[in-house]
Amino acid sequence: MATLTPELYDVIVRIVDDKVKDIKVTREEFDKLAAVVGQLAQRIDQLAEAQRRTEERLNQLAERVDQLAARVDQLAEAQRRTEERLDRLTDRVDKLAEAVGVLNKSVSSLGETIGFGLEDIARVVLPGWLHRHLGVEMGELERRFLRIGGREYEVNLYGEGSIGGRRVVIIAESKSRIHASDVERFNELLSGARESMDGAEVIGVVFGYVIYPDAKERAQKLGIHAVASYER
Repeated sequence: MATLTPELYDVIVRIVDDKVKDIKVTREEFDKLAAVVGQLAQRIDQLAEAQRRTEERLNQLAERVDQLAARVDQLAEAQRRTEERLDRLTDRVDKLAEAVGVLNKSVSSLGETIGFGLEDIARVVLPGWLHRHLGVEMGELERRFLRIGGREYEVNLYGEGSIGGRRVVIIAESKSRIHASDVERFNELLSGARESMDGAEVIGVVFGYVIYPDAKERAQKLGIHAVASYER
């Protein structure tokens, strides 16, 4: 049997060492690869979990969108019903306005009828009242148009008479209810009439069923006589 020479032994040892080194390098690379694969697997699991959560959020969002769409449909239906009610209410308001217009015309006609009736009462009551309270001798009261300041004004009650031989003109206005504002307007007419009566004294009278306290007070301050239909 041949014996190993020292030189041959060294060669064999070097060859074996090289092979062991090759095997060690390969093992280290394998371990690294295994670690990388493990990390990739973990990352894939993380991505899968993130995908799952994303899908859950998308499902929740889709559910909310469906709920909002249903709510929009409900609001649209409520709006439709509201518009229908508004249309019906508008129709009722229009009918009510029409009825009020008819009523106003009826009241206006009634007011004119009452007004003329009140004038008839004034024609009977005022001459006696003026005679008893102011000493006026006069004829009948009548409607008349007066030209004042270049314009014509219709006067409810007009009459001429005298007080102790002094010529006077009676201008009266009849109205169912007399307020202070009515007295103010009548006073403006009297102011113009006094300037067109050729020096005759003008006696102003407001005559009505109801004369409010403020109207009576204002008439007294302006020198206008306020006479209620029940006064004598």
